[in-house]
Parts: sequence; structure tokens; C-alpha cells
Amino acid sequence: AAAKMRKPVALAPETSRDDGGVGIIGQSEAMQSVFKLIGQLASSDATVLITGESGTGKELIARAIYSFSMRSAQPFLAINCAAIPENLLESELFGHEKGAFTGAHVQRIGKFEQCHEGTLFLDEIGDMAPQTQVKILRVLQSGVFERVGGRESISVNTRVIAATNKNLEDAVAAKEFREDLFYRLNVVRIHVPPLRERKDDIPALVNYFLGSMSEELGRPALSVTTEAMDALRRHRWPGNVRELENTIRRALVIAKGGVLMESDLPQVDGGPAGGPEAAVRALPSVAPERESSDHATTDLEEIGARLFQWARESPDFAVLPAVERELVIQALKATNGNQVRAAKLLGITRATLRKRIEKFSIGLQTQVG
Repeated sequence: AAAKMRKPVALAPETSRDDGGVGIIGQSEAMQSVFKLIGQLASSDATVLITGESGTGKELIARAIYSFSMRSAQPFLAINCAAIPENLLESELFGHEKGAFTGAHVQRIGKFEQCHEGTLFLDEIGDMAPQTQVKILRVLQSGVFERVGGRESISVNTRVIAATNKNLEDAVAAKEFREDLFYRLNVVRIHVPPLRERKDDIPALVNYFLGSMSEELGRPALSVTTEAMDALRRHRWPGNVRELENTIRRALVIAKGGVLMESDLPQVDGGPAGGPEAAVRALPSVAPERESSDHATTDLEEIGARLFQWARESPDFAVLPAVERELVIQALKATNGNQVRAAKLLGITRATLRKRIEKFSIGLQTQVG
């Protein structure tokens, strides 16, 4: 017999509504494009996929879409798919019946049912297990699902906004994410740029955090020295806006007086102030005894990202030749000019090293200086 169709139950008490201020700050061209897309979605009910690195503010974007949507008077709920164990995520999303599994002593209403007529934000959807992906696909296609351990089909009208810091196209190609679900989610895509690509927004973000946190701590708002702001602008911000927020919070605790100084930002690596060439000169010396490690890989990634950031800001700067020349110099210095050992460090032949020395006009004094 066909499963009986049921309407969603009344909203559970845990359901919350948050249609407060949007709280997104950014005057950069990249963020203006994001704001434009949010505005265009105001009259739409389309499924949205938000992409971007961790800490870029994807949930803020989701809340902004919700706040300006036709569903803003209805519930908004967020769930982090990576933070909930695989065996519990299905129950969180779809609910379960009493006795559905060990520990299921009472019926539970899931997030989809709680968000009937509202908006559900699925963060880190790229980490969702395959069996849960199947149920998500079905509810997006038909608006129908069953609670875990239940037989009755429940119909909902829930808008889904999903987010991920993963490349879902790569995940689809690797058979880690369903292609049909990807296309269902990717109706409208909004990419939130990393902070290192919108550094013009840093002063406004810093002033916003200083103002809100100072009020929270009951102290006067601090001003920021030019040196401190320059250091904040030069930092790569691998943790993005979230890292900047935490940095300002720590600085407020450290700072004395009414001014935030560069010395109040010990964790900020402002990088060389001299531009791309200074960045290359700041490359770590080649150490023969250093073995490959995860830390080394991370260091290289950060150095590479910083170099390319400077390259984008200085069109005449050629990254590869500059780095190649500096590595040759560092290898020669580390071996006191011994070309055989230097070539071995660099993983090239001595003949190739000699060609590089000639190509880059590296003199003897530079090699052992």
C-alpha cells in the first residue's frame, strides 16, 4: 500500500527566527558582486549554493538571502553537516519516530519539518554521507521524505541554501558527491572571496569589530595606528574574516590605552613591507637537515600564496624567475658556495646549477655572502 502523506507538525519550540541585521561589510568590487546577487535573489525562491573558504562568512550570506526573501517572516535554521556524526545527521535533518534506533525514546521532529515554509541552511554539505545525499536529493525534487524509522511520507515546502568550502565539481568527479544533487543545489551560486582577495575591506572590518567588541567589553573604542593597519593589510589571513575577528578580540585584551599598535598583534605576520622582491628575499634559507613534513608543505603554500598576491598587485613582477634565483642563492649560501652540494639540495645537476648562476648573474660574493 502507498505510504500515507502527512503534513508537517507544528513547529517545535527549539525553532528560532533570526532576521536581525545582515552584518556583512565590504566595499570591494568582489563583495559588491555578492551584494548584487543577494539583491537579485530577493524575489526568488531558488536553491542557492554558497562556496568559499572557511571563515569567509558563508552563513552571513545565507542569513542575508533569507532576510531579504519572501520567507523572512518564517523560520531560519542552520545545521553544520560536518559537525554532526554521520549516523545522527539523518535524524537531525528528517527527524525520527519513537523506537527507530537505540536511544530514540521519543519522536523527534527534524530540521526540514521545523523549517516548513521557511529556510534551511546546510553548511559544509560537501561532507555529507552518500545515503543522506540521496534523501536530500529526494526532498529537493519532490518536497517529500520520511522520518527515520517511519513509513508515512511528509510533505514540506522548505527553501534550501547550502554552503561548502570544498570544490564540489572535483568531489563529483571523484564519485564522492552525487552529480544529480550537485545540479539540484547549484541553481544559483554565490562565491564568497577570501579576505586576502578583498584587502580593501580590512579597515572597515577592523573598525566594525573594534566598535562592537569595545561596546561588548564596556570600554571606549580604540583607534588603530597606521603601522598596525598596514600589518593587518599585509597578513595573508588563511582563516579569513573569522581569523581577523579573533585577532582583534585578542588585541583588545592586550592593548593598553586608547590606541591599537602593531605590538598588540603578535600573531599577525605582516610580511615584508618592501613588496614582491622583499617577499622573495624573505624565503627561508635552505636547510639540508630539514625533512619534508606537513608543516613544510603548509609553509610553502603560504609563501606561494603571498608571492602570487604580490604578483597580482605588481604586474611587472615575474614570480618564477625571482623565486628560482633566490633559491639558487640560498642553496649556495647554505653550502658556502659548494656547487655540488648546492645542486644536490636543489635537486638539479651541477651543470644545470652553473647555467642558473650564469643566467641570473649570481656573483661569487653573493654565493657565499
